[in-house]
Amino acid sequence: MRSRIILLSISITLLSFVVLGQQVKKSVSKVFDISQYGAVNDGKTNNANAIQRTIDACAAAGGGQVYVPAGGTFLSGPFKLKSFVELYVETGTCILASADEALYTESAFRENKGEGTLWISGENLEQVTISGGGIIDGNGIAFMGKELDDSYELKPFHIVDPRPHLLTLVGCKNVRIRNLTIRNSAYWTVHLAGCNDVAISDITLLNSIKVRNSDGIDIDHSKNVRIANCYIESGDDCICLKNRREYQEFGACENITVNNCTMTSSSCAIKIGSENMDRISHVVINNCIIKNSNRGLGIQNRDEGTVSDVIFSNIIVDSHLFSDVWWGKAEPIYITAYRRATANNKDAGWRLPKGEKQGRVGAVTNIFFSNIKCNSENGIYVSGESADKISNIYFDQVDVQINKTTTQPGGVYDRRPSEVEGLVKGRTSAFYLEQATGINIRNCSVNWGINRPEYFAHVVESHNVQSLILNNITGQSADPKKWEAVKAY
Repeated sequence: MRSRIILLSISITLLSFVVLGQQVKKSVSKVFDISQYGAVNDGKTNNANAIQRTIDACAAAGGGQVYVPAGGTFLSGPFKLKSFVELYVETGTCILASADEALYTESAFRENKGEGTLWISGENLEQVTISGGGIIDGNGIAFMGKELDDSYELKPFHIVDPRPHLLTLVGCKNVRIRNLTIRNSAYWTVHLAGCNDVAISDITLLNSIKVRNSDGIDIDHSKNVRIANCYIESGDDCICLKNRREYQEFGACENITVNNCTMTSSSCAIKIGSENMDRISHVVINNCIIKNSNRGLGIQNRDEGTVSDVIFSNIIVDSHLFSDVWWGKAEPIYITAYRRATANNKDAGWRLPKGEKQGRVGAVTNIFFSNIKCNSENGIYVSGESADKISNIYFDQVDVQINKTTTQPGGVYDRRPSEVEGLVKGRTSAFYLEQATGINIRNCSVNWGINRPEYFAHVVESHNVQSLILNNITGQSADPKKWEAVKAY
């Protein structure tokens, strides 16, 4: 009896090895190496067709991994991802966008052809993963004009702007982007339109801070998105939530979390808007560091959509003044609600509702700021076109340190793009509030640095604010002999 048991155990063990071997073999058979489909890592050959053949073969086999092997640079024009495919870029290799503008013909915004094209893209997919530890490089500077002091000139174009967006996913489900370096985009970097169940983690995103429109991550009409443990540098907004009119069928942008990220931007590190024709709600931004940026945290509503139920907590903001090329005037926290400008042809043509010549703006309500530490050349700015457009705004443990640190002119707030005056002169007060309802400032502090221009003024300055509640605010005005700490005009 004992020998039978032993033999049976051996048989089971051998069977286990056989099954395990079959599993390993099956797993290996699901890896599709792009070099085996003709890709060459010489940095010169356009590998778009080879990469696409690999992706197509992987998808036809039921899914698996498209493997970009280590060593060298795989140059490529546009290609499309497919469902159940993981694009795995090995550590030590790079996929580089071709600089040939003639390759980029498909618009990133459907019928709107004037705001960039597609490079890596996918539509109506599920279970898409991009990972691997390597580099995806958009070759952005190759698409720029002359270099200026803090930006690049944009090349003129006819109808189609050839600047490629690095990655565009539309209507996709179960998307994972992780453990990569993504860099040098010529336009938006990661654009998720109408996607559901997205996790972006542990990526390094490095764009030139001189490239306009080089947003880091744009969450557009998307839901259930988690962004965590990322380092982002970008000329335009690092992380932006919005609802573009071109993708309006996907509905609201909601259930978004951003955690443990470090960001630098020539525009706004974390922005909600300006394009928002639906609803943005249920958003939590937590445990982040913003350094060397223009704006820090911004809500910029310019369309009929609403913004509500947003929490910003445990954030350090370091901001300073940039030139007028960039939106923003060093506001560490910025909340505005104004109708969109119509003088700009691009805004009039694609931002306004079809057939309308005048836009409207939705409400911003229930916004919470907790434990925010601000160092800036300007103060917190809250401003609406009427008092009912911004309401129920809470500042708790928000500490503001203001000091003049650049040669850029201050004493200015930025409402662009709005139907009213864009760049408006105003005293630099730690909390500058105008035309809002229900603002609660509690347990906050204000300090001024040694460089105090004449326009540095109040701790709190309010204009037509209804129901302003102040509780336990410490600090004096910039010049107590000249300015009151709290002043309602």
